[in-house]
Amino acid sequence: MDEKERAVVVVERSDSGLGSFLFGLAIGAGVALLFAPKSGEETRRELRNRGRQLRATAGEKAEELQEILSGGYEDTKSRVEDGIASARQVIEEKRDGAKDAVAAGKAAVHSARDELDRRLSKARRARRTKPEAAEDDGDEE
Repeated sequence: MDEKERAVVVVERSDSGLGSFLFGLAIGAGVALLFAPKSGEETRRELRNRGRQLRATAGEKAEELQEILSGGYEDTKSRVEDGIASARQVIEEKRDGAKDAVAAGKAAVHSARDELDRRLSKARRARRTKPEAAEDDGDEE
């Protein structure tokens, strides 16, 4: 296999860069202070001051991140709750529709049964009266 035919794999990493930025800032500040033409006491004092500033900045960024995340959580929670409420409403409407359909079906069954009973009664009466009419017709001859 030639060098040209080999597959090349490129791996990319996506990162927010905030952690890397803060880490680079701390290292850069430390190196700059170590090479600065100051006495050891001045350098240590400046390192402490910069460390405090860095800690304060990191705390502020952490608070901002927490606010962003909690806002996203609350927004997502609200959307989910709205979706659940909407689904419950749709289910309730479908259940009411099904109840109405069952009630209408029962009413139709009762109506059809009443109509059938009425027709059967009419047919029985008609059958009972026909033989008597036939006998009456036979007697007249």
